[in-house]
Amino acid sequence: MERMIIYRVLIPVLAIFACLPGLSAQPAKYSNEFLNVGVGARSLGMGRAFVAGASDVTAAYWNPAGMVGLAGKHEASLMHAQYFAGIAKFDYIGVGSRPDERSAVGISLLRYGVDDIPNTIDLMDGDGNIDYDRISSFSVADYALLLTYARRTAVEGLDVGGNLKIIRRVVGEFASAWGFGVDIAARYRHSDWIFGAVLRDATSTFNAWQFNEDKLVIEVADSVFNVPPENSLELTLPRLHLGVARNFVISEKVSLLAEFNAAVSFEGQTAAVLSSSLLGAEPVLGAELNYSNLVYLRAGLGNVQQITEFGGNKRLLADPSAGLGLQLGSFYLDYALGNISPQTISLYSHIFSVRYVFGVE
Repeated sequence: MERMIIYRVLIPVLAIFACLPGLSAQPAKYSNEFLNVGVGARSLGMGRAFVAGASDVTAAYWNPAGMVGLAGKHEASLMHAQYFAGIAKFDYIGVGSRPDERSAVGISLLRYGVDDIPNTIDLMDGDGNIDYDRISSFSVADYALLLTYARRTAVEGLDVGGNLKIIRRVVGEFASAWGFGVDIAARYRHSDWIFGAVLRDATSTFNAWQFNEDKLVIEVADSVFNVPPENSLELTLPRLHLGVARNFVISEKVSLLAEFNAAVSFEGQTAAVLSSSLLGAEPVLGAELNYSNLVYLRAGLGNVQQITEFGGNKRLLADPSAGLGLQLGSFYLDYALGNISPQTISLYSHIFSVRYVFGVE
């Protein structure tokens, strides 16, 4: 019975510390990983191959320079996805506007969180009696606010843009962090070809963590959790995303957009297909079949990794994805079936997003 009580007390604490970063200023390989999920069912249906082809309001995330390609004066988009059978939820809202023919601005808000986590730290009262009325709940959530600006340059076909990122991470009443970072991007169009490049976290995004000692210190004899962590700085290294896309006109009503991306990281040895002691590169493929600007069929292949099994054998793993889109005038409804966690092979999620274009010219 006593052992069961200790487990009931320690399990939520273990969950809390599992969400906290390493207690140093060293770069964290999976820092701000929620920002790698992606936004928009259109792009997720294409396996996240959307660095070059992005030209709607979601371009604020995929390639800020593509924002100048908005189809109307203003655009708005919403997305909702669930993970782990609905335990974790990812939500996105974005708004973009073109104040003139050569520039665009946007604002995007992302949230990835787990809500209603039982907190049993106070399960026992001062006399050591179990009182289930003392169980409360808390949320672990990550937020990101993207402020986007894009502009056409004097070079024909070349657009540039960038994001200012404001990060907020909350682990109930136990810990929280503020972070800031910058993305810079470019997009070049030539005939039916499109080239894109985005340097995310160009200045290295940092999160400054603060811990609530009163909530983290619990009275468990000989427990390492009696010593609260110190406030720390978490760094996210830059990552370069490259893309090339081409639009193929098949017939008067049918066209195909195909894109190849490569995500280049500078974190050292990884599970990427092309990896060295200095960097790694992950290939991504995606395609969208467009019928009369009415129905869209999409497919993609991403998260390609080289896994070493027991015995030293190596094999490739990849996440295929698929999607469907409908356009009804200025209204777009998109669906995707894919893995919204870019780092693990796991159950697939149903992803829905909507987009509306205001002031179509």
